[in-house]
Order: sequence, then C-alpha cells, then structure tokens
Amino acid sequence: MTYVLAVMLGLAAGVVAGIFGVGGGILFVPALIALGLDHHDALGTSLLAIIPTVFVGTWRQSRYDNVRWRAAALLGIAAAAAAQGGVLLAEALSDATLRRLFAGLLVLVAAQIAWRARHA
Repeated sequence: MTYVLAVMLGLAAGVVAGIFGVGGGILFVPALIALGLDHHDALGTSLLAIIPTVFVGTWRQSRYDNVRWRAAALLGIAAAAAAQGGVLLAEALSDATLRRLFAGLLVLVAAQIAWRARHA
C-alpha cells in the first residue's frame, strides 16, 4: 500500500511541478514525511526523486523554447556548490529543528505567492 501511495503522490507532485514550476522538494518532502520518513531521509530521497522530474520538465519546456540554458547552467553550478554546505548544516540539525525550518520556508513561499497574486 505504501508503494501505491508513493506512486500516486509522485504523479500528483509531478503534475503540480509541471503546471506551476515549483520545486519538487516543496512537494516531495511533505509527501515523504506523510509516508513515514523522518525529515533527513525525506530530504535526501526528495533530492534523488526530483531528477527524473527535472529531466522530463526541462525536455518538455525546451520544446517550447522556455529554457534559458546559460542562466540555468549558472544557477545549477552555484546551487550544486551551495548544496554541499546545506547538507552539512542539515545533518547538524535535529529532525524537529529541520522540520520547523522547512515549515517556515513553506509559509514564506505561500506568503510570497499570495502577495504576488494579489498585486498582479
């Protein structure tokens, strides 16, 4: 049953990521926690799970000429380098602290989206 639920959540997260362009982690981490993973395991698993989503989404968006390859390369290189520090920091934090910080991030993202929607 857990595998069926994981597939269903993955499909739903993929559709939402494709429609809205939101990062897979914002969708996958809460879903993986709901499936019983601790926050550290959910983060690591989410990072691996978004790889196929990234490839398919980029391939589809590039067919519409919506990908700016140079900007993507620069962002990707900087993010990959900084991710190393993020992993070290995440490993130094307790599961509860990491979960609270992630919840705060979700609240900030939701507030930003609501602000932009209201002022569009």
